[in-house]
Amino acid sequence: MTVALGDHATDEQALQLAVEASWSAMGVSTPNPPVGAVVLDRDGVVAGVGATQPVGGPHAEVMALRQAGEAARGGTAVVTLEPCDHTGRTGPCSQALLAAGIAAVRYAVTDPHPQAAGGAQTLREAGVDVTGGFGDELVRNGPLKPWLFRQAHGRPLVTAKIASTLDGRIAAPDGTSRWITGPAARAHAHDQRARLDAVVVGTGTALADDPSLTARRPDGTLRSHQPARVVMGLRDLPQDARLRDGTAPLIQVPSRDPADVLSALPEALWVLVEGGPAIIGAFLSAGLVDEVQIYLAPSLMGGGTPSVLDPTVTTLQGVHRFRRTGVDELGDDLLVTLAR
Repeated sequence: MTVALGDHATDEQALQLAVEASWSAMGVSTPNPPVGAVVLDRDGVVAGVGATQPVGGPHAEVMALRQAGEAARGGTAVVTLEPCDHTGRTGPCSQALLAAGIAAVRYAVTDPHPQAAGGAQTLREAGVDVTGGFGDELVRNGPLKPWLFRQAHGRPLVTAKIASTLDGRIAAPDGTSRWITGPAARAHAHDQRARLDAVVVGTGTALADDPSLTARRPDGTLRSHQPARVVMGLRDLPQDARLRDGTAPLIQVPSRDPADVLSALPEALWVLVEGGPAIIGAFLSAGLVDEVQIYLAPSLMGGGTPSVLDPTVTTLQGVHRFRRTGVDELGDDLLVTLAR
């Protein structure tokens, strides 16, 4: 059952609503975590819903408290991440919850950041009923996943995206590639772009296809959040390239080394590598692909451009192995998601 503002909700339903709210913060809150929060009044009615705002703006708890107003007093806050306990660009959320008179806090994931952690203990010491680890697995696999990955590994989560025929071809022998997949698959890809921090292509793809790499709605209008467009390689782009149109930041990395690309994105949480095949192969060879998303069209080509080129793999023992984590139907196409 989906709940909304003004509905009665269990703590579990409130957490689900907080996760849904946090999707809107992906890409927007970077480098801060995309957190969602829900405030239930003392009768269990949803009084406030909030998500992390752009850097320098309020955190999720503050947004939810603002919406709840006096209804927060004696109520419960349900948050996807432990409330922060430090003063940065904004004040500590632990103190905001105390000032609002919140009686109980349920949070999913303990904050791994040493400077921000400690909010749970501060709240407990002030007499608030605090439960941690509440729905931890649900949240770790949701919008917080890239931020948690960065905290653990010191670099962004890297996803390789492929749109191909069943025999792994991304373009015909004559170079044509639009459109291999159908409208539902393309719409899904644009939904994802609107949550990313950066999209990476090589100069070969940029020069051959002249892509825009923007996040667009089905009617062609731009989404409110646009990822940075990153072009790696030693060739320059022409001045009239669509990537230079100013609709999103353009970062040119004059290198063929994937590590240099990630170094050029010091605060990114989630990066999508779109190609071409040699670029995806380079990231795979460097051990810098954490996920693969393959949009498979129900077609066979028998020739043309392969989806991945990695000359370092010469035997079956050397293949890059992943585990399947999801298969979704998108119209006539399939989206197969893999994790290392």
